[in-house]
Amino acid sequence: MGLRSCVQPAWIIRKCWTLSGIRWRHLFSAMQPWLPLRNITTCTSRDRLLPYLESISGKHFLQTRSHHGNGSTSDLWNSPEHFSDGGPIQAVETFEEGARHSPVMVTQVLELLNPKNGKLFIDMTFGSGGHTKAILSENPDTQVICLDRDPLAYCYAQELAKSYREGQVLACLGKFSEVPQILYQLGIIPGSVDGILFDVGASSMQYDQRGRGFSVSQDDPLDMRMDQGRDPDGVTAMDVVNFLSVQELREIIKKYGEDRMAKDIAYAVVDARHVAGKITTTQQLAEIIESVFKGKLLRDKLNRKSHVATRTFQALRIFVNNELNEINNGLEVSYNYLRPGGVCAGISFHSLEDRIFKRHFHGIDMDEAKNMSSKQKSRMLRDHHQKYDKELIESILRRRWIPASRKVITPDVMEVQENPRSRSAKLRAAIKSADV
Repeated sequence: MGLRSCVQPAWIIRKCWTLSGIRWRHLFSAMQPWLPLRNITTCTSRDRLLPYLESISGKHFLQTRSHHGNGSTSDLWNSPEHFSDGGPIQAVETFEEGARHSPVMVTQVLELLNPKNGKLFIDMTFGSGGHTKAILSENPDTQVICLDRDPLAYCYAQELAKSYREGQVLACLGKFSEVPQILYQLGIIPGSVDGILFDVGASSMQYDQRGRGFSVSQDDPLDMRMDQGRDPDGVTAMDVVNFLSVQELREIIKKYGEDRMAKDIAYAVVDARHVAGKITTTQQLAEIIESVFKGKLLRDKLNRKSHVATRTFQALRIFVNNELNEINNGLEVSYNYLRPGGVCAGISFHSLEDRIFKRHFHGIDMDEAKNMSSKQKSRMLRDHHQKYDKELIESILRRRWIPASRKVITPDVMEVQENPRSRSAKLRAAIKSADV
């Protein structure tokens, strides 16, 4: 067995163990990050990993205060040519093709961010650059830091930067959890950013690009890594479906895909790989999932036929890229780097992502149960024997964020007709409070 094939299943097992038991409750409501896992270079069986699995405990919270000391020597935004063969290198040739993808709710985003001369913005999910271009078109004198974990998007950002003066568009490669190191190296200090935008989930560019494995409708290798292999310890969707147990697959599909058929899908996947061998392509996986639904049709919000494997693909993508923890990290970083009065806007495409934005912006504790009333919260404090002293009352009343709108913002009918992929989009925004 080769080294890579051995390391990846071990990584998945460690990851699943950290998501087992009571931590699934925290993941569903809070999506808090856990302790980083140790690298394992050799393995022979699952039993050998048990000492490592049992030693993992506690949570790891991202350090969001100002970074001190020497800058990181990592290649967070260096040339990504070594990340994968043939992918990002072709970005210059396909830049115009990527530019054709339509950004979601551009008018509403510009209204919230209100770009003006000299303001500094961070586009945390650059993609093909639609929102960044809109910000620069609204006011050519703004400065935008363009971040993305996808090396192809990073190359797009580099191409866009050539059209503007030096230092106006800064292309950066990295995840949300790497932002403090990136901003430190750029000389950006906490409390100096005017606006931050998130457009989370897989982009249209990633769905449409062949060989990535995001789309149910294409027959591609089961990959789904947004960073295209930049993380040497990363795993692919192929690793997940071929090396995890029924119970572990069921938990992933149920929690991340919110699919009622999660158990049946997990059994079908495990049975199929035992009978027919390794599952390697998106078409193979889609056909296995179709067999569970036995010809049943699903409909999307536009009443169009929806593939029954869509939720499972979503779950695998979220798990492989650790997306929910990254969003939570990104919002903590955003609060630290925004100036008082700065705006943070987040576009999401399903309830798990939207719930994280909602809880951050409305001051709902990440570990709190869903839909708790004020009376229930009061009873919970009483049950924990907490006294209603002045300090506790002030901490409850103190707000980190002031929501920019009472209700979630959604695309209008015309935009949904022109861009059907926007049908599930939700936009939330909040202003950093000056009182905290």
